[in-house]
Amino acid sequence: MTTAARPNRPLLRGAFTALVTPFTADGALDEANFRTLVRWQILAGIDGLVPCGTTGESPTLSEAERERLIRATIEVAAERPSAARIQVIAGTGTNDTAATIRATRRAAELGADAALVVAPYYNRPDGRMLLAHYRAVADEGDLPIVVYNVPGRTGTNVDADTFLGLAEHPRVIAVKEASGNLDQIARICRDRPRHVAVLAGDDAWTLPILAMGGDGVVSVASNEIPGELVALCAAAHAGDWDGARRIHERWLPLFQGNFRGGPNPVPAKAALALMGILDGDAVRAPLLPLDDDARGAMGVLLRSLGLIEAVGGRIAGSVVTRQAVA
Repeated sequence: MTTAARPNRPLLRGAFTALVTPFTADGALDEANFRTLVRWQILAGIDGLVPCGTTGESPTLSEAERERLIRATIEVAAERPSAARIQVIAGTGTNDTAATIRATRRAAELGADAALVVAPYYNRPDGRMLLAHYRAVADEGDLPIVVYNVPGRTGTNVDADTFLGLAEHPRVIAVKEASGNLDQIARICRDRPRHVAVLAGDDAWTLPILAMGGDGVVSVASNEIPGELVALCAAAHAGDWDGARRIHERWLPLFQGNFRGGPNPVPAKAALALMGILDGDAVRAPLLPLDDDARGAMGVLLRSLGLIEAVGGRIAGSVVTRQAVA
């Protein structure tokens, strides 16, 4: 793609769900439950889907399982041929450049629209090395890529200078920014090419990033409330900042609650099970489900938000029942 051929606005806009990965009680991949979750997301109007990211417990998925999840997402997204297929951004990043290239090529073969590529973790490359890593994946991976910056997980920050250098590559189409560094995000929003999207990597940062000219969010909370995150982004893009702020304030307790009592996706999975969207909240070791106290607190939060009824775990409020999409 030449500079002249680039679009005037980002290819990625709106709310993209970082999908959880359901497991059975014995730890096996629950593909049927996953497909139901994806159908429900699409029915709720989500803008895009991200399988095999952090929220999907990618570090404990086998290569075969990652391929099953990516394929399942793409197949379900294609079930409604009368509507434009939503975008599927497959998580393919590792801390090994060659392995990331192979995974990205495989995602391309499966039909993904783009790849979410996390900064290499543990080996902590510097800026020069990050540039080389991402450029190699962009050159050889056969997909547009979204740079995923989450230094709290990886120990490595993709700083503004590094990302802006990467953004010159025609296959770098977005950054998922979860650094929590306001100055850094503001500079990226200001100086990135207009066709390159800036996506919040934390639900609570969605409104601030949109206000700085960003384009959307890769969301944990949209597993639970997809329509609300779509509405937040749409309001901001329409210039309805009062409406966007009301949605943000309404759901801020959930944004925060999804990171209370355990690391992502432990609390979110507990919430989804309480809401009846998942059959259970099994996670893979070394993660463990929420303890009883944290689970009780999550139940109180969900009831206060109208997401479950006062008795039992039945879905209430704006949430669509699983029976509608099963």
